[in-house]
Amino acid sequence: MEKISAEKAYRVLARKYRPQNFDDLIGQEPMVRTLTNAFEAGRIAQAWMLTGVRGVGKTTTARILARALNYKTDTIDKPTIALNVMGEHCQAIMEGRHVDIIEMDAASHTGIDDIREIIEQIRYRPVSARYKVYIIDEVHMLSTQAFNGLLKTLEEPPAHVKFIFATTEIKKVPITVLSRCQRFDLRRIESKTLIDHLSQIIEKEQLDAEEEALAMIARAGEGSVRDALSILDQAIAHGEGHVKAQTVRSMLGLADRAQVIDLFEKIMSGDIGPALQNMRNQYDAGADPLVILGELADFNHLVTRLRFTPEMAEDISLIEEERQRGLNFSQKLSVPILSRNWQMLLKGMQEVESASNPLQAAEMLLIRLTHAADLPPLEETLKKLEAERLNPSKILGNARRTEQAIKQKRQKDSLHNQSHNGFNPPQSLTHHEQKNEQTLRQQISENDVSIQLVTQTSALLKPEHTPSTEGKIETDRVIDTALSCDQDEKSVSGNTAVYGDNDLEEDNKKKEQESSLHSLQDIVRLADENDDIHFKLLVKEYVRLVSFQNGRIEFEPAEGAPRVFAQDMAKKLREWTGERWTVSVVNEGGSATLREEEDAARARLLSHAEADPDIAKILQTFPGSKVVDVRLNKQDDDIDVEEEIFNDENDED
Repeated sequence: MEKISAEKAYRVLARKYRPQNFDDLIGQEPMVRTLTNAFEAGRIAQAWMLTGVRGVGKTTTARILARALNYKTDTIDKPTIALNVMGEHCQAIMEGRHVDIIEMDAASHTGIDDIREIIEQIRYRPVSARYKVYIIDEVHMLSTQAFNGLLKTLEEPPAHVKFIFATTEIKKVPITVLSRCQRFDLRRIESKTLIDHLSQIIEKEQLDAEEEALAMIARAGEGSVRDALSILDQAIAHGEGHVKAQTVRSMLGLADRAQVIDLFEKIMSGDIGPALQNMRNQYDAGADPLVILGELADFNHLVTRLRFTPEMAEDISLIEEERQRGLNFSQKLSVPILSRNWQMLLKGMQEVESASNPLQAAEMLLIRLTHAADLPPLEETLKKLEAERLNPSKILGNARRTEQAIKQKRQKDSLHNQSHNGFNPPQSLTHHEQKNEQTLRQQISENDVSIQLVTQTSALLKPEHTPSTEGKIETDRVIDTALSCDQDEKSVSGNTAVYGDNDLEEDNKKKEQESSLHSLQDIVRLADENDDIHFKLLVKEYVRLVSFQNGRIEFEPAEGAPRVFAQDMAKKLREWTGERWTVSVVNEGGSATLREEEDAARARLLSHAEADPDIAKILQTFPGSKVVDVRLNKQDDDIDVEEEIFNDENDED
């Protein structure tokens, strides 16, 4: 079998085009400038620490630095950065076979014994070179004992010894070692620089490659020259000498950039059907759902950056479609929308990564993104609602509707009493009627109500509003109208009504003289005053009142009431009032408990709030939101409509 000579053996591009001097080293200009000035001034350090991500040139820089330290030609015999001509030791150093340049992989030589061997060797001068150079790669993997053993030698090495360390995880290197070295952080290579470098290699190899394909390779390399050259080597072999965008995309399993931009456009337009079909087409073409979402997040980030730095569109690594459509989207989409997309994509990508079916998880994420695209930004919606609430004409309209509702209620009740009871004196309102009256009166001061909404995005809305002067005057007029309506109803029967009210007032005075308790609410208040919370809760939960007279109470116990509750109630009332009370239990005829009445009142209050035009608009704007609470905010200068109306009724009584 014919053997292939070493000269004719194929060398991968990453080794074939490894930089031979600092002029060939790309993307590391700050380090090159520092080393150049140091060598020219004769200020050469005893140790260097090179750090950076994979493939940016740490080992290559170490070898070039070792070559510069031992550079020797017929005309030059001193350390220098100008390595235009191959020196006496250059070839052996760059190939890693020079006897005085010792390269050690700390990943496989981590112990103190390896460091002891180095310490023993540094006593001897170099065989042929000017300096004995130790290149220790992945130095962060040395053990603690190994680092400690190296400290003294590293601090005061012999004049003929230099150390060069390389690491990808600088944080794992002890600070005591870092303080003894001159540190250089090798940067990632910019996309434009990397694309130019790949183009030069394509020309030297006499091949052809599409610009978009090189941009894909540079992007996939993530700033690493070695990674980019390895991908280029693979693409050349895959495309039989022709590097095309479609070939690279298929080889790397990348999503079509144009398809990703189309998908982004469909999401922002709210077209869920075409968006899902686009995702399915890319998946069928071999693209991974997680990769598609990653490309989507990258384009969302690009659009956001273009909004603030439009000059970024000149980046050579961007394809023409990315440049034009990205600028277009950056002018149309607001920052809140782009930020919302970014957060949803980041969270969704985690779900896709851990899902049993990544495609289904990706499609559900697209549905959420498309649905969210139809929702206006929260800030804009709040401003719009605030503007509508501050509109005086809208406030007046609400006030007039409330006034009309009160009049209709009064007229209906008046006609009902006349048709059934003739000119009987007006009776006191039942609890249910009082609640209805209370709800109507609360609508007059609706501008003082803060309604908490729980939206689909868990946002808590608390719109605040200060009525205009015109709206306040109109509210005052409504209050006066409500009072006049109430007075008219009470005087329907003339003197007869007044006579009935006087009798009722005398009866009430007699009852007040006989006992201080008149209702279950009074018992609850008395329990509060005596700090008996347990008894208070029992009264509210289990007492269905049948009758409440002076010294006598009849009630139907609700389900779950204690068996001796009646005896306990009589005992406590006697202790608290000093009066004798008879508490009896019946099996039927009881009214609702206080807890049930409170729940019913709350339900009616929420129902009235949801029927309000302003609140209905908020609920419609935020699908899935609901009214969870209604609270009355009272200020010192506010008119308490409820208190005024009922005080007026009591005065007439």
